[in-house]
Amino acid sequence: MNYSISKRSITTSKEIDAPARPIRKGRVGLIVAGSMFSGLVVALVLVVGPFGGAQEHVIMGTALLGWALGWALLAVLSMRWSDQPQRWAVVPAALMALAGASLLLFRPDANGMNLLGWIWPLALIALAVWMTVQARRNLRSLARRLVLYPLFAGLVVAGVGGGYETVQEQIDRSATAMPGQMVDVGGHRLYMHCTGSGSPTVVLVSGLAETSVYWGGWIAPAVARNTTVCAYDRAGQGWSDPPASPQDGVAVVTDLHTLLDRAQIPGPYVLVGHSTGGAYIRVFAARYPDQVAGMVFLDSQPNEAFTGLPDFPSQYSTIRRASALFPSLARLGVFRLANQFAPDPLPIPTRDEERAVISTANLNRIQRDEFAELPMTLTEAAALTTLGDRPLIVVTAVKGAQAGWLPLQDRMTGLSSNSAHRVLADTDHPGLIHDGVGAAQASQAILDVVASVRSGTPLTKS
Repeated sequence: MNYSISKRSITTSKEIDAPARPIRKGRVGLIVAGSMFSGLVVALVLVVGPFGGAQEHVIMGTALLGWALGWALLAVLSMRWSDQPQRWAVVPAALMALAGASLLLFRPDANGMNLLGWIWPLALIALAVWMTVQARRNLRSLARRLVLYPLFAGLVVAGVGGGYETVQEQIDRSATAMPGQMVDVGGHRLYMHCTGSGSPTVVLVSGLAETSVYWGGWIAPAVARNTTVCAYDRAGQGWSDPPASPQDGVAVVTDLHTLLDRAQIPGPYVLVGHSTGGAYIRVFAARYPDQVAGMVFLDSQPNEAFTGLPDFPSQYSTIRRASALFPSLARLGVFRLANQFAPDPLPIPTRDEERAVISTANLNRIQRDEFAELPMTLTEAAALTTLGDRPLIVVTAVKGAQAGWLPLQDRMTGLSSNSAHRVLADTDHPGLIHDGVGAAQASQAILDVVASVRSGTPLTKS
């Protein structure tokens, strides 16, 4: 009996004296790859899911928070489940979380984002270099070369691209002559450039993601030989100051009406709208009918786009979300690089100016905002029900047109008893402005409306 007790006591003593079994550590490489992949997935899900289509500061802020989560996971999981704790990952997690939260909290406008463009590229490059040093010191895994080094290289490339884009935009604005004038319309200034002489004055209104620049290639010079023609930049486009908030059609045409008045451009006007510019001039005509002498729709966006074009609702939903990513991509220089290789038949130097201006973050920011406001703009454009007998020419580009486009274009001729519909079978939507042949047809339509206004005679139907 005593022996049995003693034996049990000895056994218990050995168990107590034995070292505790170590916690089994996982492979740090899997933690690195899993954390970075998680950060990427969360960032993508946020910007295309619940925050899809949001304004630039929201897209950037939520993306940074997603990436911050990835770095935080690396720090926490590596300290808990590996024998190679990556405590340095707390730094990028904290910095990205702070930057993302600040964007969401302070909601910087276009000018604020442009100012940040002088700061964040250098900060990003410095952070990438510092993280490279830390990973080299603290991580002994193939994941360092396969996952982290490529990621750090990508951050450096993004910083270099962002810095180049910021500097190049400043160079473009400094080096490019501004032939027109800036006019204060109340809270911000708009740019307008008028050429030619005579009346009625033709006012050119561009489509989404375009500025006054592309009119200067073929159309404005052709029209200016016969009458006064004015092209302008909506708020946030080209030379014009950005608006305080996204603008619907009423806000856009209120700006235009004020611009024409303060620039002392006498009306009534022949309004020409390309693409969504056609919707804007319909809003103008509905609100200021006495200021309209005639109109030209150049492949104009119809009021019934969401109901009369079978493919448009799904296309709009996709582009609506994608366009929200464009300002951020533009700040990285992505569009400037891509546009260098995009073919464009506009004459030089208009082509180069066009490529530069459509590459900017400001223009892509306004494109997102105008696209978000498009349903409201089309509703407002439907307020125009008649032009009476004022001349109207509808020019339709058939090449590449979506199903239902041609009938809706034809319906727009019903706005006037003095109208004509010209269908161009071999011209596509941008070709009406960019291509010399299509632009010649567009210019002739404008001149025909000008002639009808001057003479008071009806348009020919051909």
